[in-house]
Amino acid sequence: MNRRAFVSGLAVTAVLAGLASAPALADGKRVALVIGNGAYTGVPALSNPPGDAGDVAAALKRLGFTVTLITNGRFDEMRRGLIAFGRAAAGADMAAVYFAGHGMEINGDNWLIPVDAELKRDTDAANEAISLQSVMLQVANTTSLGLVILDACRNNPFAAKMSRSLATRAAAGSGLGRIEPVGNVLVAYAARDGTTALDGDGRNSPFAAALLRNIEAPGVEVTFMFRNVRDDVMEATRNEQQPFVYGSLSRKAIYLAGAPPAESTAAKQANAAPAAAAPALSAPTATSAGAIDPALVGTWEIMVASGRGQSRWIWQIMADGAYKFHAEPARSARPHEGTVSFANGRWTLHALRGLKNYSDGGSYEVRDTTAVITGKLGTGYWKRSGG
Repeated sequence: MNRRAFVSGLAVTAVLAGLASAPALADGKRVALVIGNGAYTGVPALSNPPGDAGDVAAALKRLGFTVTLITNGRFDEMRRGLIAFGRAAAGADMAAVYFAGHGMEINGDNWLIPVDAELKRDTDAANEAISLQSVMLQVANTTSLGLVILDACRNNPFAAKMSRSLATRAAAGSGLGRIEPVGNVLVAYAARDGTTALDGDGRNSPFAAALLRNIEAPGVEVTFMFRNVRDDVMEATRNEQQPFVYGSLSRKAIYLAGAPPAESTAAKQANAAPAAAAPALSAPTATSAGAIDPALVGTWEIMVASGRGQSRWIWQIMADGAYKFHAEPARSARPHEGTVSFANGRWTLHALRGLKNYSDGGSYEVRDTTAVITGKLGTGYWKRSGG
């Protein structure tokens, strides 16, 4: 396991919301386009998208965004709204699009469906729907973050009645297809590519409800925030629905609801790679008995997402200051071991076997079965394991 992977493991998910009071929001222009389509004319209506969109629009306004809200948008209204939004987003600090409604993949392209679409043939999409690629382009010219959030992976009734232009062409698939955003663009799906999302029985869909619980949490980096959303949705749907985020940002931490207090701002986001010229931390001296906080002794685990799916990483912290690490499945990360200290809210680590010349350190806080870890290269939490 390389250094980047180790840091990602240590910082696998979000800082727990509410650890610090909300600081002032960052300066800079923020614009958002929010669309909720439920009153479809050609297929049965969806009950939640208009309410989801209204609630998300209100949250974004509280976060300092200038918001345009479209409810039950027809094709022309969505097209004009997207053009106007793109002009406002050019040069903005942050630009966000939220869409709730029907979306689908057709022959490798992803489309957001207006309420007046008929889509009798696969070739009709270009004239009756909005391309996801065009949406990503509208948020691409920001200085900090372009964000597209799609609660549009529902089981789509358009696919069943759609005829294909050629028998050899791929039919419309379930949910949305995989994408590869470029630059400073993140795209969040309510359900990962090729799977479908639930509309929900209450006011909000499971994904929208989780997003609303987390999007205004202060001091939580944006990629960590979506990890919290993922966990909430999987818990609410009993693992039937797994949200997924596409895109790769730089090491710069980005906050929607304000950065954490100054003492925590040295922490980088989980995907941050150490600078090439940065000196390695010096190895700690041999750990003696008493240098391990008793609350940290035991077995801890984190779930790590990768291109191969989920893997379970397990840390064993011994009272004598030794640690052992292994992953399940084993191919996802190399096992290693060494010395670690946890005392008075500070921790240090030095790998002796399995990971060459790696040292790290930072702060920690134990909260029942969760250990909140803040280090120079990452912030996240471990959960106590039963074995």
